Amino acid sequence: MDYDDVVIGAGHNGLAAAAYLARAGRRVLVLEAADHVGGAAVSAQAFAGVDARLSRYSYLVSLLPRELITDLDLDVQLIRRRFSSFTPVPARPTRGLLVDHGDPEATAAGFAALTEGSSEYAAWQRFYARVQHLAERVFPTVLEPLRTETELAGLVGDDELWEALVRRPLGEVLEAEFGDDTVRGIVATDALIGTFARMGGADLRQNVCFLYHLIGGGTGDWDVPVGGMGSVTDGLARAAVKAGAEIRTSTRVVSVDPDGGVSWEGGSARAGTVHAACAPTVLNALLAAAGADPVPTESAPEGAQLKVNMLLTRLPRLRDESVDPAAAFAGTFHINEGYAQLDEAYAAAEAGRVPQRPPCEIYCHSLSDRSILGPSLAATEAQTLTLFGLHLPARLFRGTAEEHDAVKDLALARTLESLNSVLAEPIQDVLLRDPSGDYCLEARTPVELEADLGLPGGNIFHRSLQWPWAETEAEVGTWGVETPHDKVRIAGAGARRGGGVSGIPGHNSAMSVLKA
Repeated sequence: MDYDDVVIGAGHNGLAAAAYLARAGRRVLVLEAADHVGGAAVSAQAFAGVDARLSRYSYLVSLLPRELITDLDLDVQLIRRRFSSFTPVPARPTRGLLVDHGDPEATAAGFAALTEGSSEYAAWQRFYARVQHLAERVFPTVLEPLRTETELAGLVGDDELWEALVRRPLGEVLEAEFGDDTVRGIVATDALIGTFARMGGADLRQNVCFLYHLIGGGTGDWDVPVGGMGSVTDGLARAAVKAGAEIRTSTRVVSVDPDGGVSWEGGSARAGTVHAACAPTVLNALLAAAGADPVPTESAPEGAQLKVNMLLTRLPRLRDESVDPAAAFAGTFHINEGYAQLDEAYAAAEAGRVPQRPPCEIYCHSLSDRSILGPSLAATEAQTLTLFGLHLPARLFRGTAEEHDAVKDLALARTLESLNSVLAEPIQDVLLRDPSGDYCLEARTPVELEADLGLPGGNIFHRSLQWPWAETEAEVGTWGVETPHDKVRIAGAGARRGGGVSGIPGHNSAMSVLKA
């Protein structure tokens, strides 16, 4: 059977591509190996017998362009978080810094108390004002053909900032801009989400990650999707089906012919264009099965995070009694993410050891959106907590099943100890239990994410993030999704300008055909 387009993978990017293509009147087939759509952007009942649907693998939305929501008539509601972050001082967790967008004066006072003066807050305001200016100029270009770095730098018009963020290790910039270790750490964490890197690393992977985390929507805000991340996916799936796309789940693709032939267990089809909304390494395995040359990508991508989902009977008390836990957990709660601690944890993991006190961060979806809890739970003080542990790369968990489980148990135990170090009571005391009496706690390592979702090495971006501009002359004017095979596109997070729940690669893969 012939189609104009075959999309491999029904994650949010594959669904975005399908919706755009089908709305243009093309015949579109989407093939998904799992028995459901969504990929990593799903809501799920993680704990048996407990009526709560958690955003299981991805949590917040920043990079999803408003144009995409409008173009596809998506019924998606996003809630802006008032509180940006709360950070207990690592060496003195009875004190912390609350960054409150709704009360700048309180935030300024918090900085002054932490750093014994006003200069650090002034530096914070200057730095982020300049970064926001950059974001406002760069983000609108992600839905356009690729420009050169020179063109984007000209759009931004701040050569000093461009030099600092694009050409020098981010650590140098933070050490020059900020004097306080805690403040440096707060800024640095945006460079390390899903990225195993040292702040002073010469490869600048931390800089690329930092840029992506701060350009979303031109503001860098990370919003809460009402109904959980599955609501975003469901909206995209409805848009694709309404436009006429055919979606087949429980259909595992086994090979891709560069001429447009796609085979799966029990069938095959031919397409004018194949949009691979899977990881590039997965696509290469499919091409290899057809005897075709691979597309260029990293040989062994690696994720670097421990993901932990929890349900609580109530929020835990803090060692800093001056801060309401409802404010502290409503934004990003930084735990042992001081600047020096981040470097120490990286060094330990690089040497093959689980960090003694892993840096991690938490947020609470249910403080913003109670709809993810069933009526009986929502009527109580129950809350969700989502923890993202840094500097726990896949290499630490490789080995036999027994070796993996032993390292996982150690990493989880140390991560919970890290969390407990800033709480006035152990997190275990407020964990909800399921009907069987087990804690409502789920942890997933990079190796498990690889098995669960097809993420190579558990890398949540499919590969290392890339600068959002053309890095070669041949890329200028392309959409950042093209491959050496004319009929094959990278439509997932591994495309240039991929990563995060954005739909950008899916949009751009569709545009590479529709605007050819």
